[in-house]
Amino acid sequence: MEKRTRNPRTRFGIAALLSAATLAVTGCGLEPAASFVPAVGPGEITEVPGAADADPITVTSKQFTEQLILGKIAVLAAEAAGYEVVDLTNVPGSQPSRELIVSGGADVGYEYTGTAWLTYLGQEESIPDTQEMWEAVAAEDAESGVVWGEPMPLNNTYAFAVRPEAAAEFGDMTTLSEIGEVPVEERTFCVDAEFNSRVDGMNPMLDLYELPRGDAEGVPDDQIGIYDIGAIYSATAAGDCNFGEVFTTDGRIDALDLVVLEDDRQFFPAYNAAPTFHAESLPNHEEYKEVLDSFGGRLTNEVMRQLNLRVDVEGEEPADVAFDWMVSEGLVTDPNA
Repeated sequence: MEKRTRNPRTRFGIAALLSAATLAVTGCGLEPAASFVPAVGPGEITEVPGAADADPITVTSKQFTEQLILGKIAVLAAEAAGYEVVDLTNVPGSQPSRELIVSGGADVGYEYTGTAWLTYLGQEESIPDTQEMWEAVAAEDAESGVVWGEPMPLNNTYAFAVRPEAAAEFGDMTTLSEIGEVPVEERTFCVDAEFNSRVDGMNPMLDLYELPRGDAEGVPDDQIGIYDIGAIYSATAAGDCNFGEVFTTDGRIDALDLVVLEDDRQFFPAYNAAPTFHAESLPNHEEYKEVLDSFGGRLTNEVMRQLNLRVDVEGEEPADVAFDWMVSEGLVTDPNA
């Protein structure tokens, strides 16, 4: 069969635009992730027959820590499988990264089911169940020319966390429902401005948990503090509030020893990560999809928090963190060891 190729000018044009965007971001004081990744040897991932002669695999990612780590995992997996790789990770903004997959400017990138369902596909009703959300997104997104790989346990959704001393004081609480058993004056919250005003945010969440906002028997307005999202973690740990809005895979949860409360009434939508592929290029890389799907189940919230912590708290490079994890899992080997 004749090998399919895309117009190289299209790839060059997209890469040039992204390079310009990255330079602009660097000028704002943010450091872009380097395209360099450590060399890898075979492990559980071995060279795919014919990979060296296949079209290059272009990997994209968004610009935040977790996405950079996942993007580097995808790059390293492709290299271990014998493919030539174009590294377009670290794209500023969710929409540009998504557009690369839809347009064919990139072949693969990790995405979140809730983001695709609510933001890209414009759905208004969220789906808390992981499998149901993935099935709905995969079916709907096929019309956009996007193929979804298997969902990972990693579910980067909203949650509320409490410092361990407060959790113990309130009866070793583990669920959001138990906030209703906490004295009203102790129902203090730290949230960011967006979550505070979203139609699927603070107010409907409190209603579902029968803690009406502004009610003397629910949550008084003056007990809800508005913070920058990054400040919520330290404010919660310091006791400025008892319940802080967090993202479930953020490394600061572990760094500050916060306790994530179970969303036992399933208010928050599922945001499970999964590899997504440009449908037209996928036939050239079917075996690569199988590679990514084969180990995705190892990436849990707990694992991802530790990987994110190494970048955000300990200052390591996403590529090095991705490489170390893959070596520790036996997926690849270190040829320099």
